[in-house]
Amino acid sequence: MTESDGKPHQGPAAPDGEPEYADRVYRSVPGVISGVFLLAVAGWLIGDAAVTGTGKTPYVALAALPVFALPVIAYTLRPAVFADRRRLVVRNPWRTVTVPWASVDALRAGYSVELLSDGKKYQVWAVPVSLRQRKRANRVRTQDAAEHASRMGMVFGRQANPIVQGSPDPTRAWSDQVTDVLQEMAERNGRHPDAAGPVVVRWCWWVIAPALLGLAALITVIAV
Repeated sequence: MTESDGKPHQGPAAPDGEPEYADRVYRSVPGVISGVFLLAVAGWLIGDAAVTGTGKTPYVALAALPVFALPVIAYTLRPAVFADRRRLVVRNPWRTVTVPWASVDALRAGYSVELLSDGKKYQVWAVPVSLRQRKRANRVRTQDAAEHASRMGMVFGRQANPIVQGSPDPTRAWSDQVTDVLQEMAERNGRHPDAAGPVVVRWCWWVIAPALLGLAALITVIAV
């Protein structure tokens, strides 16, 4: 199951008279949960090896910590999508892509969610595609049971598909709903003068550099 940060909060009016909203944030809850679990298990194993190990084992364990932990953080805890009135920020494992709405060509959800801008394609890691949710949504539409599903709200104690605030079709898979909402925001906000500008891509060196240094240290400890 995946979710956003909930209903956007209306704030002061924008210069053109439209209401201003807080950032919408989308990320994968299963990804965050799995990341926390992996870090907890790794912390226990590496800590035990560092404390009770003999010979080179404690040094190997400590050197392996950033090599394992940082990629886990990058791929599970770090990915997120931030959207406000002016721009879309896609935070992927190793880099952050900031795209003003006027520079967004399209957002599409196939086997993964993709952002198209200035002739380039960027994967949106924070919004994973669930084929199971798509099949479930297709069954609901085929059976013409969307109204019934919205009344019941729950299936075996759990929501049939997560609902994204502002989605035109809440019966669709979560990733498809998020893509629809972001595409609608791009079309609505792209005409604003303050939503123009270049695409900015920044590498996440605070994750990359320590991971590479840790890998070098691990190889050195094992080789010595």
